[in-house]
Amino acid sequence: MKLVRYGKPGKEKPGLIDAEGKLRDLSKVVPDIGPAQLAPAVMARLAKLKAERLPLVRGKPRLGVPVTGATKFVAIGLNYSDHAAEVGAAVPKEPVVFMKTLSSMQGPNDDVMLPKGSTKTDYEVELGIVIGTRARYVSRKDALSHVAGYVLVNDVSEREYQLERGGTWDKGKGCDTFGPIGPWLLSADQVKNPQKLDLWLDVNGEKRQRGNTRTMVFDCAALVSYVSHFMTLNPGDVITTGTPPGVAAGMKPPRFLKPGDVMTLGIEGLGEQCAKVVRFAK
Repeated sequence: MKLVRYGKPGKEKPGLIDAEGKLRDLSKVVPDIGPAQLAPAVMARLAKLKAERLPLVRGKPRLGVPVTGATKFVAIGLNYSDHAAEVGAAVPKEPVVFMKTLSSMQGPNDDVMLPKGSTKTDYEVELGIVIGTRARYVSRKDALSHVAGYVLVNDVSEREYQLERGGTWDKGKGCDTFGPIGPWLLSADQVKNPQKLDLWLDVNGEKRQRGNTRTMVFDCAALVSYVSHFMTLNPGDVITTGTPPGVAAGMKPPRFLKPGDVMTLGIEGLGEQCAKVVRFAK
């Protein structure tokens, strides 16, 4: 089941993508795609709908973040050993946890805005985990039972802010527009193994990132369990799980994003994003 939210920012409606790739309206079935709709009973009810009987949405409306109501946008750093190597960092012994701001979340194809004065903005294709039921001190064995589904995330990052300005990584990760999510939430029952998914990202049609989630240092179950021991994960919360090699910071010389660049990225089964990079705007 592919769940989406479509329409103008702040006025999105719930929908789903049917087997033929067509957008169907869910607004007469549920008010939105948020914490209440991620409950197992509601997800099961939605899965039983006959998509062909739902109203067809004409045209190509904007897609928003596929899930609303998050209380946390948690991120994991250096979670692919080959990515750690390319940026000269040691493979962590425990997951590197930081936070992206909720205000960084945006639709999958919305413009990504460079912060004022930025010269080192980078891209990171990542698998995102969406929590469906409250998780607190959960075991690795039970962790994935708390997952409603998975999403494509671009963990956009300003490397100077992240690494050269002191303190934590957060200020290089939470800028406005730095968290494109979607196009859809793929329900967990449709993902046989989250550790066997191909990831890719191109800039202006040039191959940059290629990887597979099987090379994660800490897998999805381990991450949900680990994070739940430090904070309660609520329905709608997102954990973005790290990136494979090929980031701009790892290139010699680095090739950071500039206005006019177009990022296209995708994950097997989770759809694609296409976002233009634009200058800072007030």
